Amino acid sequence: MGSVAAASYGLNPLFTLPLYDAGMQADSVLFYRYGFAILMLAALMRFRHISFALRREEVVPLCVMGLLFSFSSLFLFLSYRYMDAGIASTILFMYPVLVAVIMAVFFKEKVSLPTWISIAMAFWGISLLYRGEGGQTLSAVGVLFVLLSSLAYAVYMVGVNRSVLQRMPTARLTFYALLFGISVYVVRLNGCAALQGPAHPWLWLNLVSLALFPTIISLITMTVSIHYIGSTYAAILGALEPITALFFGVLVFGERLTPRMLLGIVLVLAAVTLVVAGKKVVRMLRMVRLHR
Repeated sequence: MGSVAAASYGLNPLFTLPLYDAGMQADSVLFYRYGFAILMLAALMRFRHISFALRREEVVPLCVMGLLFSFSSLFLFLSYRYMDAGIASTILFMYPVLVAVIMAVFFKEKVSLPTWISIAMAFWGISLLYRGEGGQTLSAVGVLFVLLSSLAYAVYMVGVNRSVLQRMPTARLTFYALLFGISVYVVRLNGCAALQGPAHPWLWLNLVSLALFPTIISLITMTVSIHYIGSTYAAILGALEPITALFFGVLVFGERLTPRMLLGIVLVLAAVTLVVAGKKVVRMLRMVRLHR
């Protein structure tokens, strides 16, 4: 389930890039993605008898989290205009490292040695991705967009876990995050006056697939995965997200993958795996010392 969740989320570029090639803008693509996902999630909640009711103190945090969730999507989809989607997905995946930094800076959480190593590896990996073979560099605008996307998602994760939303069912939390988040695209599309439709009827399948695979299926399977193996191992399996995006980027869209870029990708994935599993590593080392 964890593998399916990660791979499903990595399908974002597969369904998005053909829509861009047909002339659609990021705001219109995301409006449909959020809109269809809201309808699908509402149907799922009705089927599973999950309440839509909110307490008064949950409304404002949900609104803030929804905006963060939405801006994370927007910045990621904008980055696809400036850089290969596979590389963008890899840089986005460093959000667990940013979560660790936020927890250390704002919540005084002790930073372990594996976390410091992870931070160094992540930034080293990004530096390798930024400057490719022959001195060519990635678009600074594209890198900025995907880093803002990763940061927004990291703040979203911290906000959810440090607020009254912590115990809210995942489906209800995501439903309202999408519902509040879609307002960003309504505003940016001038009240939907600038909303674009797909140029070809078959592209509606891409829009529905964006709502179904990277959103609904990814949400459900990740929840099941966490239930069976815990959040740490489920998060480590998230490495399949950028790997899936890279696979389709290279195979379907002809994106380049040089040895230098491959090393940068490996460093970022290793950094995230280490920061997620870092606490368990530290506990294991302490147990070894005690045993000795």
